[in-house]
Amino acid sequence: MSDITVRHNPERERFEILVAGHVIGKAVYKEYDGGASPQRIFYHTVINEEYGGQGLAGRLATVALDETADAGIGIVPVCPFIKKFIGKHPEYVGSAVAVAPAHLEFLDSALSARTRG
Repeated sequence: MSDITVRHNPERERFEILVAGHVIGKAVYKEYDGGASPQRIFYHTVINEEYGGQGLAGRLATVALDETADAGIGIVPVCPFIKKFIGKHPEYVGSAVAVAPAHLEFLDSALSARTRG
């Protein structure tokens, strides 16, 4: 599959992986400013079932985490996949921020507001 691309879609607060121009997966985040430095809370990563087992989630995570770290934004791994990925790729540990109750409260509030609005 040479027609695979990964792009950042900041308007939708997510990184997307596409096959032939169609989104087949995403790593979704919320921007967070806890005062010390900008952070990106990654809370959900998914690949369409028919594309599973091909390493696409790893490709998506690599681009998402590289771009986030390169921008000087802290990575808050709430998503179990992103957390596990960082554990297997120590190059991201320096950019990772421990998940704190404030992150979870912010995320809960942001996601609740989105579903109400």
